[in-house]
Amino acid sequence: MPRRTKPDAIALIKEDHRKVEKLFASFEKARDEDRKKALARQICTELTIHAMVEEEIFYPACQGSIEDEDVLDEAYVEHDGAKVLISEIMSNINARFFEAKVTVLSEMIKHHVKEEEKRSEGLLAQAKAAGLDLDELAARLTARKDELTRQFAHGHLPPAHTRSYTGHNLIQDKPLSAPAG
Repeated sequence: MPRRTKPDAIALIKEDHRKVEKLFASFEKARDEDRKKALARQICTELTIHAMVEEEIFYPACQGSIEDEDVLDEAYVEHDGAKVLISEIMSNINARFFEAKVTVLSEMIKHHVKEEEKRSEGLLAQAKAAGLDLDELAARLTARKDELTRQFAHGHLPPAHTRSYTGHNLIQDKPLSAPAG
């Protein structure tokens, strides 16, 4: 049997998952404020690009092919929740809730990854079982990720879009102030 030279789409997605897990672990261990901010920016960038690539290429390929499309709907909702936190983190990295938001983002992503990577009913397992052309998808994922990475390097990463959040009527309360010293 010939040896695989390039990772398929599932392997690429899992590589991204492992990379972000390591970044979150580094964030948790970091004590220097500037290091934490740099890691948070890197985490948010990696997640933004990963979500865009999955939503533009991988998820549509799964639509209509996988057995349980509820997991696909849940993945979109999980991405949208993460995008809200990413936007919050990136828009005010010096805010009081910065570390709490990164911690909650980490927890959300851990849950999302666990769901996607479940052995039999996870999205990745279902994609494999559906017989999707994972090599062709890998080529498309890689090309789009490279394109988005170049755009980010030039400050032109497109804004994130949400699919499941259609607006809200939440009222922004007065932000909590830091406790008196």
